[in-house]
Amino acid sequence: MKRKVVALLVAATMAMSLAACGGSTGAASSEPAQETEETAEGEAEAEAPADDAEATEATGEFNPDSDPSAMTIEEVREKNGAEVAVENGIKLGAVQKSISNEFWRTLQSGYEKAAETVKAAGIEYEVTIDSTTDEGDETGQQTMVQNQTNQGLAAIMASPISDSNLTQAVEEAQEAGIPVINVNDGLIAIADYYVGPNAYQNGQLAAEWISNKLGDQGQVGIVIGMAKAFAARERTAGFEDWITENNSGLEVVAKQNADWDRQKAKELASTWITQYPDMKAIFCNNDDMALGVVEAVEEAEADILVVGVDGIGEAYDSIRAGKLDATVDSFPYYMAQVATECTLRVLAGQEMPHVVATPQALIDSENVDKDAAEIIGWTDAAYVAK
Repeated sequence: MKRKVVALLVAATMAMSLAACGGSTGAASSEPAQETEETAEGEAEAEAPADDAEATEATGEFNPDSDPSAMTIEEVREKNGAEVAVENGIKLGAVQKSISNEFWRTLQSGYEKAAETVKAAGIEYEVTIDSTTDEGDETGQQTMVQNQTNQGLAAIMASPISDSNLTQAVEEAQEAGIPVINVNDGLIAIADYYVGPNAYQNGQLAAEWISNKLGDQGQVGIVIGMAKAFAARERTAGFEDWITENNSGLEVVAKQNADWDRQKAKELASTWITQYPDMKAIFCNNDDMALGVVEAVEEAEADILVVGVDGIGEAYDSIRAGKLDATVDSFPYYMAQVATECTLRVLAGQEMPHVVATPQALIDSENVDKDAAEIIGWTDAAYVAK
């Protein structure tokens, strides 16, 4: 019997467990595409709080998607109280990927909205947001974290390009007494906390939706992001595992990296359309790649479902236009606000779970025009001066 992932997540939405909505976003990069069987890379043992330390020690690696102690922000508020006491004059840092990609522009907007909410409570607050020039600038991103450490910021919220490019910089920040919160995407195994969507369930949501649309039969392809990115591996694994665990009639006949790049994804899809004339659907690890695949499908006049991840505004517009079929919205605008609240709770001395799961939901033509805040039952954080 198929597990009703979509139904379960929608039910959890109003409890802020796993939901999403309206203007989120995707990503892009530059390494050559390569055919690959994605396997989890070994990661350093996480320095996790007591709740999940034993699990980390047992596996030798940290995976936020399977952390048993993970909580939603609603659960955090229920446990620690709605109000967050914030020290006047506090300064935080955020390091992310290139704002040439809409996802990261939206995440930045979320950090800025969180700052407005804090300031509206009469608190002096500042957040320094640094973004790379492109999605592959691993060294530049490392330098940004080091610079924020040297500025003596109270905490750093970081979204790494890969699972390893920020390890040294994060160690330096921690040695300086600065906690690091890993936000979305690449995994920082040694980060103090992780805030982001369950990437594995991104893939499960997409697989279930495609299965329902195709009557659980047909050939499908997977366009993967960067091999070094945790989210890419987890989204792909979630998709494939759903097929296996549900004895699905879907058959993955092709999967390959396109490195978050729209043009590479388009070229890849064009090749697949010729090689696999019976292909019925393509799942892409992000919306930028999905939109490139949509272009290839349109040019070939093929009848192929295309599903992305992130919920960027352009993806929403494409769904409204009847082009992209669906996206799993990971809500960067609200993700950044959750990350900020969690960081300020940490600095206030509250006991926090190592992982806080942020909202996500599958968006298609049926709910594309529904308000984001309504979908996730969003409530702004309640800040008070310390």
